[in-house]
Formats: sequence, C-alpha cells, structure tokens
Amino acid sequence: MTGRLVYVMGPSGAGKDTLLAFARQRLYGSRVVFAHRYITRAADAGGENHVHLSHEEFGVRSDLGLFALQWSSHGMHYGIGIEIESWMARGMTVVVNGSREYLEQALTRYPSLTAVHIDAQPDVLAARLAARGRETLDEVRARLARRVPFAVPPQVTLAMIDNSGALEEGGRALLDVLTPC
Repeated sequence: MTGRLVYVMGPSGAGKDTLLAFARQRLYGSRVVFAHRYITRAADAGGENHVHLSHEEFGVRSDLGLFALQWSSHGMHYGIGIEIESWMARGMTVVVNGSREYLEQALTRYPSLTAVHIDAQPDVLAARLAARGRETLDEVRARLARRVPFAVPPQVTLAMIDNSGALEEGGRALLDVLTPC
C-alpha cells in the first residue's frame, strides 16, 4: 500500500501554519499525518510548532541522511525527516510544510506529490507579517517587494488556495485536498 505526499507552500504571511493547524485538528486519528519540520530557529521564536536543532546538529543529521527533504531560507535550515517514507509505505497521506523554492528538488525525490500553494492578497500578507513582529516594517516591505511569480511544471498536481478571507474557507479548501473522497 502506498500513501501520498502533500507538499504545502506559499509566501510568509499566507497563513500556512494556521490552515495546517485547522486541518490537523479535524483530521486527528485519520490516515492523514502531518510531518514536523526540523528548523535551526529557536522553538520559542513564534510560528509553527517545530523541532529546534542547532546548526551543528542539523549538519550532523544531514550528513547521516536523516532528512528526506531539506533546504535553507532566511538564514535558517529546514528539514523533513526520513520517517515520512515509512508513513507513506503504510498508506498514509503525509502533509509537509515545504518551500516554493525547493519544490523542484522535492519533485525529483517524490514526482507524484500533490502541491498546494496557499496565498493571500498583498495587503493581507503585509498585515499578517507586521502582526508577527519578527521583522521591521521596512523588512516586511522588502519581503513583499521581492515576491516572484510562482509556477510549477505542467505534470504536477497543483491546488491553489486563497487564504485572504475567513479561516473556515481556507481550512475547508485544504481539507478538500487532503481528503479528496
């Protein structure tokens, strides 16, 4: 029995963590599992629930081949553990909080993954980023100014979710992708 990989991505402030938490609560006990990320960001830095690793420990785990997926962004390292392969082998749907910039490499390892791009209107992104308090207003403006167009190869299954509105709307759209029947 083979499961599937759902690769969730989108710009900072789009509400990925919020939608993932919404789906996780509603799918608890099902065959949909949510992979945690290993990140070199302190666990108390806000944002998603993740496993904090020092840069050194991250490097050791990488050298040992303990990550199925890994990338760097904004001065931090992110990894998804190889345990996801065991979960998929057991027929589970595995949900990963990924990176748009790393999608091509993820497709190399998992060509049949389902990509989910969560986005929001620019004014909504700006307000959410400012509310997080991790960046100055100038840094938020710079982050939004460097947004690049997003495209995926034509053979990739892609779901687009606009999370500019109510949580229930975006959350239901994500649930539809995760539980297609």
